[in-house]
Parts: sequence; structure tokens; C-alpha cells
Amino acid sequence: MRIINWIKVITILIIVLICDTNVNSQVVVERSKDKVIISGVAYYIHQVKKGEFAYSIAKAYGITVEDLTRENPPVVYGTKEGQILRIPVSLVTDTKPAEKVTINKQRDETKYIYHRMNPGETVYSLSKLYGVSENDIIQSNPGIDITKLSVGAEIAIPRREFMSTQQKFNVQEDKYIYHKVMMGETLYSIAKQYGLTVRQLRRENRDLRFPQVGDQLRIPGVKKSEVQETEQAKSDSVPPVLEEVPERIAKPAGYTLVKDLKGTLDVAVLLPFYLAENSSRSEIDSSKIVKGVKSYREIQQPDDWIYPESIDFLEMYQGILLAADTLRSMGLNINLHVYDIKSDTVEITKLIESGKLAHMDLIIGPVYSADLSIVSRYSRNLGIPVVSPVPVMNNSALIKNPTLFLASTSLEIAQKALAKKISEYYDNNIVFIHADSLGVDEDVKRFKSLIFKELSYKLPYEDIKFKEFLFYSRSMFNNDSINRLSQALSEQSKNVIIIASEEAPVISEVMDVVSGLSRRFDIKLFGYPVIRDLDRLDQKELFDMDIMVYSPYWIDYSKENVKQFNADYRQKFHTEPLEKSYAWQGYDITYYFLSGLAMHGKDFIEHPEIHNPELLQNDYDFRRNAPGDGFENQKLFMVRYSKDYKVILEDENDKPQ
Repeated sequence: MRIINWIKVITILIIVLICDTNVNSQVVVERSKDKVIISGVAYYIHQVKKGEFAYSIAKAYGITVEDLTRENPPVVYGTKEGQILRIPVSLVTDTKPAEKVTINKQRDETKYIYHRMNPGETVYSLSKLYGVSENDIIQSNPGIDITKLSVGAEIAIPRREFMSTQQKFNVQEDKYIYHKVMMGETLYSIAKQYGLTVRQLRRENRDLRFPQVGDQLRIPGVKKSEVQETEQAKSDSVPPVLEEVPERIAKPAGYTLVKDLKGTLDVAVLLPFYLAENSSRSEIDSSKIVKGVKSYREIQQPDDWIYPESIDFLEMYQGILLAADTLRSMGLNINLHVYDIKSDTVEITKLIESGKLAHMDLIIGPVYSADLSIVSRYSRNLGIPVVSPVPVMNNSALIKNPTLFLASTSLEIAQKALAKKISEYYDNNIVFIHADSLGVDEDVKRFKSLIFKELSYKLPYEDIKFKEFLFYSRSMFNNDSINRLSQALSEQSKNVIIIASEEAPVISEVMDVVSGLSRRFDIKLFGYPVIRDLDRLDQKELFDMDIMVYSPYWIDYSKENVKQFNADYRQKFHTEPLEKSYAWQGYDITYYFLSGLAMHGKDFIEHPEIHNPELLQNDYDFRRNAPGDGFENQKLFMVRYSKDYKVILEDENDKPQ
């Protein structure tokens, strides 16, 4: 009897242990029977129980996790016991919920991200997606053959410190050492220690006022190995080769007064107006199918129809006309010679061979790089200034073309300005987002190098908190971007996120993800100038994220010349230009260059900085990279979309708090 009783006790214990194991490993989610009507839509009201998670709840109701999170956004960050979820009755199906595959007995979302397997995914692809090793993933899922997991199963991905691999940048950091300030040290004592003046020390540590204990000061002119060298050894070193800097004349302190102009100027305008396309007032519509056969019918265009590709340049020409009228009222005689030049090098070559451009005083355009290269080479020999009115692919055409002017700032100029601004946040956690998965994008590599160069003025390399984040489309990795990016952010310090892309889909998706994370993290967001002009972006997100963008233009609608321009434009063309219209650029280019030529002659072409008239949306700062090269406008405006829904022109002297 005693043996039988022991057998009964052991059997009961085994049953209890089995039941307890099942409870811990898997919780069966029961559908709620409670329904409510919210704004005319029927919902099930589900209260989360211990052990229930987004995936298991969604499966129980026969819906997707995306459906669940769309109706209950906090679920993105995980579910909590007692949390109330609403589930649209219209989405619920009677399909029997699939059996949940559980990886860990107990979930720990502070240490792991729980990824739902998609078709075609492997351990290798997940390791690349989340920036962890395959072995780390395998060890995080003990007892499970993760190579045989079915679609929809959850797998634990360890949260790791999201750091890019160590990279070498073209910054000559070995020419400097860093001095850590000790108790009792002053600028004078530190400068004396290294044989410097206080002014030299301040120049290399631009934001320094009073050194604090623990601050890192940048000491110029010596390598770490040279600190103990004798003066004799230092005198034997080869002096550095100084880069030749183009000569510049001081820019006037105030605006140049433009009045009482004399003389005659001939201006060639080479823009793509698409006259042939605009002259065709009908098109063939083949969108309808009648009895299985396409129907072709001729449609007449309305009287006010304009060929879409020409609208921007027609507006630019309208701005040119208004500027010419303004200058004529001041006494200048202007002859405009207008040509319809599209992306056709044969057409531009014929125009040059005709000799019609030989006696021009100024050429505005063309807009296509191949045409611009031909015209600038031709004008170089004649000394005729050529102005490129729109952004170009690159600024290589400036080399050895001293009469070429790029009125729109290039991406490289914007990158330099951004890098310098970002360096002011040197003690933040910096996250650099780009889509260059192959590592071949020169723009991305240059920008990254510029950022490190500027940061190196503030900190030793080993103290820079820089994380590189590779963008993947949500469609590729099932909306896990928010979890991936959260690994790169810090809850202990402020974060700076840089969107290093001009592609609209990349910017739009990153903005969506960052907007969601901004509730948990302190984030400052920076992006390329193109962000201001993308129509598909949610403008509310720009303001909510307090984003900062370097912009090539800024219009102050309270200025008298802007008010006058809008009034003249409205009177002549019966409309007003949008903020990003090329009409503003057309006016500013014409007004700036023609008034400069009329007032200063050829000296203006050599030194455009001597002329500083008040413009509408620009404040031109033309500079050469090297003597004999052309000029590029380097003026950018730091624009901030503030949280109180205002677009603000930032003071460049303001520093982060």
C-alpha cells in the first residue's frame, strides 16, 4: 500500500509540473465577447492577460499584428497586463487561430526584440537586419531549431549596442593631441605648457570660455609622439604646404544701394520652355476599353493648359521679366534674347555656332549639365558670365571656368554646413541614417567624413558617440524599423538623428519612425535641404519633430521689396508665386547680376562679393574653391520647424542648450 501511495504522489507531482510548464510556455488567448460602438464602428474590447502578447492576440482574432497596432498604437512598444485593446469586428475572421510557437518561457523585452518570421527570412538575414551575430540569435533561443521555424513564429533577437564598425576617415587627427583639464589648470597655464598663446588655444577650441575639470582641449600643431621632442627635432620637420586661397575683397557691411543706372546690357535666357509641346493643343486618350479593345480618341486641351515640364521655367522667366522692369525703371537699358533650350546638346551647339551668343553681357542657363558644360567652355574664352539658375548634379563644371556661377548651392555645401552645426551637439548620441547598402555612395561617405572631421575639433575620436544605421524599407522587413532604430537611441542622453538621403521614400519612412520614437527619446532631427520641397511629407511631423534644415532660400514676407514683388506679379500675371516657385530665383539672379555689371563692370565678375543688393529670397555668397575656378553660392539659411507650428529662421550664433 505504501508503494502504491508513493506512486500516486509522484504521478500527481508530474501532472502538476507538466501543467505548470504549459502555463508558463504558452497562454491561450480567448476572444472577448464584449462589443462597443465607437463613432459608428463596432469593436471587440479585449483586456490583456498575463502572458498575452501582440502576436498571440492578433492570431486569436484572425487579424494581423499591423491591424492590431493600427487601432492600438501603444502595442508597438509591447503589451501590458490589464491593457485595454479595441479590435474592429469587421476584421475578425472565424479562422481557427494558428498554434503559437513560443521561443522563451518568459519574455524580457528589455533584453530582446521579438521578431515574427516572414517568408524567406533566415538567421543570416536577421543578423544583418538587427546588427547582431548569427550565434547571438541562436544562443538567445535555446532548445529551438530556428532553422525550421514556420512563417509567423516569433524569435528573440538580442538587443545590442548599435554601433557601426570602426572606420577610417580622411581626417588628420594625429596632428593634434587632447589635454584633459585637471584641478587648478587655466587657459594660460595649459597654453604655456604647450608653448602656445591663449588666443591659439581658444581658436582651436572655439566654444570654450572657461575650462572645467574633465574638459578635453584640442592642442594644435603637435603629434602625440612629438610632445616630448626637443626644439631641435621640431625645427628639422618639413613645414606644411599651405593651400592657395582665392583672393577675396571684404563684403559691404550693409546693402548696396541700386539706383541711377546707365548703359545697355544684352542678356541671353536659355531655358526649357517646351514651346513645341505647348503648341500642341490636343492629345490622344487611350484609357478606355470598349468590348475588349482600346478606344483611341482625340481630346482638346483647355485654353489655360500648360505643358507640365515647362511650368517651373515659365515662372522663372516671369521673375526675370519683373527684375528687368525694375532695373529699366532705374535707367538701365536691357535687351532680353530668349531661347527654348532643352536637354539637346546638338541644339545648343547650333546656337553657339550661329554666333548669337558672342556679344552677350550675361547668359542665364542652360539648366542641363551637358548643355551647361558646352556653354561655359564657350563663354570662358569670351569672358561672358554664365549663371546656372538651378541645382546641378555636381560642381565639377566650375573647374577652370572662371566666368561660371552656380546660383544654387550644391549638396556638398549643405553637407559642410550641416556637419559644422551637428558638431555643436558633440556630447549627444549621434545616429547617422542612410540607404547606401552597398557602400558605394560618394555623397554618404563624404558627409560621414565631414561630420567626423567637425566632431574631432570637439572630442577625441574614442569619445565620439556615433552610430550608423542602414535604412531598409518597411515593406522589406515587415515594419520592424521602429524596433531596429530604437536600439541605436539612448534614453540616458539626448539624441541627434541625421537623415543622409535625398530620396523621398527614405525621408518619409524615417520621419514616420522617428515621430513614433520621439515619445520615448529626446531627439533632434537634421536633414538635407530637399526636405523643404517634398510634397509627400506629413508637414505636421516636420513641426512635431522640431526638425532643422539648411535651406537655399528664405522669404521674409514682411519686407517691402517682397511685398512689391508680389503686388507686381499679381498685377501682371493675375496670381502669386508659391514660396518654392522659380519666379523668386529668376528675379534675384537678374537683379543681382545686371545691377552688379551696371555698377561695377568687369570687376564684379572677378569679385562678386563687392556687390550686396537687397534680394527677395537669397543672400548670395559666391566663392571659388581655387584660383581660376568658377563661383558657387555658399549661402544657406538654417530653418527650424518649431513645435508651435512656425517656420523660424535660426540665429547661426545660437548654441544648443
